[in-house]
Amino acid sequence: MYDFAYLKPASLSDAANQLASPDSKLLAGGMSLIPSLKLRLNRYATLVDLGALADLKGIRREGDALVIGAMTPHAEVAASDEVLTVLPALASLAEGIGDPLVRNRGTLGGSIANADPAADYPAAVVGLGASVITNRRTITADDFFKGVFETALQPDEIITAVRFPIPKRAAYAKYRQPASRFALVGVFAVQSANGVRVAVTGAAPSVFRLAAAEAALIKRFAVAALDGITLDTEGLNSDIHASAEYRAHAVVEMTKRAVAAALK
Repeated sequence: MYDFAYLKPASLSDAANQLASPDSKLLAGGMSLIPSLKLRLNRYATLVDLGALADLKGIRREGDALVIGAMTPHAEVAASDEVLTVLPALASLAEGIGDPLVRNRGTLGGSIANADPAADYPAAVVGLGASVITNRRTITADDFFKGVFETALQPDEIITAVRFPIPKRAAYAKYRQPASRFALVGVFAVQSANGVRVAVTGAAPSVFRLAAAEAALIKRFAVAALDGITLDTEGLNSDIHASAEYRAHAVVEMTKRAVAAALK
């Protein structure tokens, strides 16, 4: 690990000011950042730790949506009575992230800001048509994720919360890598008053919506509606864990499982 300056601001405005310094990086749960620093894969002059900002934590109901603070750990989302009552699919997704250490230290904001291609939360953000709230603006889910570890965030922008609309029904189905529990393929299927959304993580360089499944499910939200749906392998991930062909097949299968779970 290379040397760096460590700052722990007491307010969001202080954090934004400190982040504006050259070669600085936000530290949330640190579940991805710290290992990359240990392995010397990344190097920053300054780390700005958001851990003291209580305003960035917590879960609350606002009308027809759940608003979850960016620094809320996965374990709190998984155990929240509010989430379990109105959006159990999100609680289930959070419960399946990593191991107990990751779930208790990792955060919602840190996960989506990192935009790992195999992370779980991006599928929920896009699948539910969530809004990412920062210290400067609100970014729609479809505009937030741009590519491998790339988002719409500006260098000095900080996620403060995510607003998840409460759907009619939803479910997440994941085929996980056994050791890391990252998604080889994960599918979040949603039916709401605004239609149907199906978001896929783990299969491509970034989360994406499965248009063919959405078109079929908006006519009839049933597993049988997905019969005959296929996915082209072009642009899909292919690595030591699974080929593009395997992932293409798994996307369709996980979509069926997500719909079946949502209907229960």
